[in-house]
Amino acid sequence: MIHEPLEQVVTLANVKDILRDIFARARAAMDDGLLGKITWKPLKSTRSLQANACMWASLTDISRQIVWHGHKLDPSEWKDLLSAGLKAQKVVPNIDGNGFVVLGARTSRMSIKEMSDMIELCFAFGAQNGVKFSAPKWRDE
Repeated sequence: MIHEPLEQVVTLANVKDILRDIFARARAAMDDGLLGKITWKPLKSTRSLQANACMWASLTDISRQIVWHGHKLDPSEWKDLLSAGLKAQKVVPNIDGNGFVVLGARTSRMSIKEMSDMIELCFAFGAQNGVKFSAPKWRDE
């Protein structure tokens, strides 16, 4: 029998099946005289699709209603600007040497808490600047 390494993401929904499978594979490997190592690596939970939709809805409302220091920013640019207020960012010169690029802001890698802080910042910033927020489509579902 061929024994291959196994890597799976464990959730509450599949934990029993995965542990049963791991035990069966370990038992088969030991029956063949092999020893193994089982490693548990906790994963950080990331933001939900609903939280992501809420963030983009608020960023879109902000982008439609605020001109920032003479610049009309799109939602993605607002995401970069506001997320830089939450996390320390690295700013480096661009390749042409005539501007700068902010590195490191990735909302897709944010934890649930970080995304909550990002959404709260969007709403607080918007409220301070008179933004009228529309209800996101997912709220009606």
